[in-house]
Amino acid sequence: MLKQIINQDSSEASKKEAAPSPLSGGKTETPKPASASSGFKMSASKNILSSDVEIKGTLKFANDLIIDGRIEGEINSDGDLTVGENANLQADIRTRSVTVFGKVHGNIIVSDRCELKQNAELHGDVTAGKLAIEEGATFMGSSTVGAAAKAKAAQASAPKAENKPQGNAPENQGGGN
Repeated sequence: MLKQIINQDSSEASKKEAAPSPLSGGKTETPKPASASSGFKMSASKNILSSDVEIKGTLKFANDLIIDGRIEGEINSDGDLTVGENANLQADIRTRSVTVFGKVHGNIIVSDRCELKQNAELHGDVTAGKLAIEEGATFMGSSTVGAAAKAKAAQASAPKAENKPQGNAPENQGGGN
């Protein structure tokens, strides 16, 4: 499945650059070295964590990320996240959009779109501008969808101010008037 996702993205990029080859016969192929030069540009924006990767903590990325491994903690980004079919996430997700093929145990807050593909499992709440759930997906939680959800997601992704106690500024201490 991960190869299909990668090849789909590669084929979309190659369609923009050149016409499809009639020699492929509809078969899915791995990217050829000739496309590696153009793939460098793609790899700069599309990151992949394969199925043997395990991370505990906070994961931040800038553009697009495909996770097919195990994450425990938080995932934060202004980019797009794809949760591969082998992925098992015990994480709260805050991104622009997310497509889930695997398992997620945690809340999802996205400003744009959340898609749960066939065989995906989500145990947590969703806040999204748009929500798409395919037949065969499992969703256990609540959802907030639409304009109010977009505003809530935008507010949640805004930098949080430090909770500093009020009235403890140096000019308020000492009482030396």
